[in-house]
Amino acid sequence: MNTKQIVVVVAVLGVMGYLYSLPPKGLIKEDSGHTGGQQSATAGQMGRPAAANVKVDVKMVSEPAKAAIGPQASAAINDLESQLSKASAATEKVALQQELARKWDDVKQAAPAAFYYQALAQSRNQFQDWLTAGNRFNDAYKFSQDTAMQPAFVTNAIQAFKAARTLDAKKLDAQTGLGIAYVNQTSLGMMDPEGGSPMQGITLLLDVVAKDPDNWNANLNLGQFAMKSGQYQKAVDRFKKMIAQNNHNSKLEPYFYLAESYKQLGMKQDAIAAYQQCKEMMSDDPAFGKRIDQFITELKN
Repeated sequence: MNTKQIVVVVAVLGVMGYLYSLPPKGLIKEDSGHTGGQQSATAGQMGRPAAANVKVDVKMVSEPAKAAIGPQASAAINDLESQLSKASAATEKVALQQELARKWDDVKQAAPAAFYYQALAQSRNQFQDWLTAGNRFNDAYKFSQDTAMQPAFVTNAIQAFKAARTLDAKKLDAQTGLGIAYVNQTSLGMMDPEGGSPMQGITLLLDVVAKDPDNWNANLNLGQFAMKSGQYQKAVDRFKKMIAQNNHNSKLEPYFYLAESYKQLGMKQDAIAAYQQCKEMMSDDPAFGKRIDQFITELKN
């Protein structure tokens, strides 16, 4: 199984916890809460523990990431960090930050990569740097179980996408990311001081698909948010539309969420068929196939 397949499997199985952590009412009406600064934020509603003024920086997220990837993979990163700490010239710092961002991307650790892309964006103020930083912060939020860090990830994502849209308001990728981040912040009881309710996030995503009906990321997230708000038939319709597209290589995620939606609708045979499609796509991964078989067995019993 190649690296891209591994990432998709992790995303599919891991994102269910993220998806079901979102508050159903947050997708329907505005909630009030608190917001912190760029690298600190406050949470405390929706039953989540408060994370008052927790300052999150690249060092804080790098330590657990290094533990996850092991000492061998961490060695090159440690060397680059040492070089960066000693660098004095701005051009040298930028080059090292760029290399560190790539290294963290290579080992699929979104949180430290996000902070390095953010540093690059602050130095160069380029659209792509802000966009990538925002996307990585969204990913860091999605896969983090640390409720103390999650508010900072969301806050940084929103600020990055806003900065990207200031540079180019026509690019739909930044609009999509901002819409996702607006919905995510609701699950933390946060509110953007400049607006950004969950419904505004959904509106941004719907506007993206109105302009680009086949936009993969916007459709995927709209389908996920429909699942969370209990609109499973809408989710089914959206995932089926994604599967019908011919311009995307991996359809594992929409098939998996389609199966989950069918299951919630009580359409067991359709759910089994969708799960079987997932299993066939990952036929070279026995562990994934075994997990899918468990889902199918539960439906048959």
